[in-house]
Amino acid sequence: MTPENKLHLLIADDHAMILEMFQMFVGQTADMELSTVQDFDGAFALIGAKGPFDIILLDLQMPGMNGLEGLDRALAANGGKPVAILTGNPTAHLVDEVLGRGGAGVVPKTMPLKSLANAIRFMAAGERYVPLELLNDRNTARDSLEHPLTDREFGVLEHLAEGRSNRDIATALNLAEQTVKMHVKSICRKLGVSNRTQAVIVSRDRNLL
Repeated sequence: MTPENKLHLLIADDHAMILEMFQMFVGQTADMELSTVQDFDGAFALIGAKGPFDIILLDLQMPGMNGLEGLDRALAANGGKPVAILTGNPTAHLVDEVLGRGGAGVVPKTMPLKSLANAIRFMAAGERYVPLELLNDRNTARDSLEHPLTDREFGVLEHLAEGRSNRDIATALNLAEQTVKMHVKSICRKLGVSNRTQAVIVSRDRNLL
């Protein structure tokens, strides 16, 4: 396979062991070419010097990331090509945030290397990757509610988690503001809480978000 046909991959992580693992793995993978750095500033500089890359994986906790601000900057710099988050603690809420910002997915550091290669190729092809176990956890959590939330209530709850007002939620979902208030009241009742803030906290604790 010629260099032009290879998948050009950038991985940024401040743990040397993680990068060494990737380097060993990619060295045995004929269709990938890997660049690595240990912080976000290095990744951003390399995107400018050698990019855009076919796909970028950014460690969520490395220096310079500033939460998901690093994802936003990398997406803007990488010419429309996919950027994903690499983390040791994937959560359903993180997945929602990453996908909502235009990220390609969330990749657990505990993923077997063979599965990781498939996930990388999947995202490089323009698809979005979500760990199956997170989807299963969320579905199990939703099914375990004594009084299940409706799809519309879940939609409202997701907007609550983003800190949106009833008016903003009404506009986003094309609902009357009074209807949103009714949904919020129903969500709180079903979750056994007294206000919207508690609803979001409890929902995250139960893996509903």
